[in-house]
Amino acid sequence: MALSERQQKMFEFITKFSRERGRPPTIREIGSSVGISSTSVVNYNLNILQREGYIAREKEVSRGLRIIAQGAKTLAEAAGFVQIPLLGKIAAGVPIQVPDAGPGGYDDFISLTRELIQDQDGLFALRVKGNSMIDALINDGDIVVMKKQETAQNGDMVAVWLKEEKETTLKRLYREKSRIRLQPANPTMKPFYVKADNVEVQGKVVLVVRQLQRMAA
Repeated sequence: MALSERQQKMFEFITKFSRERGRPPTIREIGSSVGISSTSVVNYNLNILQREGYIAREKEVSRGLRIIAQGAKTLAEAAGFVQIPLLGKIAAGVPIQVPDAGPGGYDDFISLTRELIQDQDGLFALRVKGNSMIDALINDGDIVVMKKQETAQNGDMVAVWLKEEKETTLKRLYREKSRIRLQPANPTMKPFYVKADNVEVQGKVVLVVRQLQRMAA
């Protein structure tokens, strides 16, 4: 059974709290962390975590919780997922600058099953802004998982840094003599051309995570 977003947040809070303070949180502390005031609702969700094998409980004991998936910092790790840092947005239309993660490290991640990601080294993710790659089945709001690399073959879909403009864009790259053609995958848009020494390849697309639109009930 897949856990709900609320149950995932509960597990992550219990794990972090227990690791930092050396003891598990109380029912009310767990509820407060996810915005639940009813202890019965918290108990209901904790019972699901217990049933699915993430925690053990001693209901007659205060703070009677224990993480079974020892060593897992998050639910994703406990459930056999890998976490990829989500660095920000990348334009798939007009180039924009990708925001820096900052000296404190990465605060946002996406979780993917190990079946999809065989080699985690050098991977990062960017959320696409724009519709210039729709024929490559990449729409506005989708997430692209990139493999960090500085080289690319003709036709590779890559994130490139435009040095003079100080901007990044997602396009297919083609080398044409002394210039680079950055080709959109949208028949209504034209390619644009830049000098070869103005282009720095940052990574190649290895996976696309589609964002499904939710239909109103």
